[in-house]
Amino acid sequence: MDFDPRSPEFIADPYPAYRRLREQGRAIWYEPTRQWLVPHYADVSAALRDRRLGRTYLHRFTHEEFGRTPPPAAHEPFHTLNGNGLLDLEAPDHTRIRRLVAKAFTPATVRRLTPTIDKLAVELVDALCADGGGDLLAGVAEPLPVAVIAEMLGIPPADRGLLRPWSAAICGMYELNPDDATATAAVRASLEFSAYLRELIAARRADPGDDLISALIAAYDEGDRLSEQEMVSTCVLLLNAGHEATVNTTANGWWTLLRHPDQLELLRADPGLLPTAIEELLRYDTPLQLFERWVLDDIEIGGTTIPRGSEVALLFGSAHRDPVRFADPDRLDLARADNPHLAFGAGIHYCLGAPLARIELAASFGALLRSAPGLRLVREPEWQPGYVIRGLRELLVEV
Repeated sequence: MDFDPRSPEFIADPYPAYRRLREQGRAIWYEPTRQWLVPHYADVSAALRDRRLGRTYLHRFTHEEFGRTPPPAAHEPFHTLNGNGLLDLEAPDHTRIRRLVAKAFTPATVRRLTPTIDKLAVELVDALCADGGGDLLAGVAEPLPVAVIAEMLGIPPADRGLLRPWSAAICGMYELNPDDATATAAVRASLEFSAYLRELIAARRADPGDDLISALIAAYDEGDRLSEQEMVSTCVLLLNAGHEATVNTTANGWWTLLRHPDQLELLRADPGLLPTAIEELLRYDTPLQLFERWVLDDIEIGGTTIPRGSEVALLFGSAHRDPVRFADPDRLDLARADNPHLAFGAGIHYCLGAPLARIELAASFGALLRSAPGLRLVREPEWQPGYVIRGLRELLVEV
């Protein structure tokens, strides 16, 4: 099997391997990670909505009952932080917390941020252009979503440089079989970020503002409020999920456009294509390649019974190139209208921040299209070693 998530060659272009995986079947056992790989769109989409699968199993079983070894005690700070966030919870806790968070993280909150996002994007792009180019990833893709989430949470500008390193260290644990160094870095970041947020929450309790942390403190529904740990975990998740995907969609997306000059020229000629172009870039080279689920009750995929206690790896990148669902899936088509991609997930874990991500992407792509019409690549980029959250090390451009 040429599915090899530790191989730089595979990470640089996993799509030929995905094609062969889809030909092999609908559920393929992968011994190195002891997971069932699910490569077809229909199965991935159904699995995201199937309540027999879960992001966690601890709401129903102990580790021992589920046939799993508990994580090392030294990793506890990471698992406490991660395990109290929406991404890794199941009903009824997920339902309760999402309802409370949604009262604070409203569509109106996101809409109010749009002028700020547009202004930030223009400033970052203008700075890149003033320098004659540079690293688009570090200069535009990274700082925009970090600044937006920091603005939402009310994190002082002087502290914002802490956020990206904390997030990157924590997200390292989402890779397949993370090593000890990755776990140590994630635990340290979990402790530091949690301590920082607890101080900020205490300050907002004493002196509320119009930021999201103040709104989370005030969120109240049916006699229920968020605990402090739930607030901390929610804030960390908003940062991690709220910018990792946006950063990589921006950089990966421009790398895609620069390799498809005909499509880039279409977009430059017709900025009205931008909304469908963003959806197509999310499909074509999705930033989250794999999403894991635990099998809580026996399921069957394509005639293969997958027993309780197993783990499935839903291959988003493969699903997005499935010709059964997408016509000519390996072709970039910025005008593609029928595009039900899964980049933001589906079911109860559908990304709460998807509207915000779309506004950020429209702002940065729009600003670059307007202000850098001659944008061109300096050299072919290298990929980060991570596969699950897949992104470039840098994207050097001239304007």
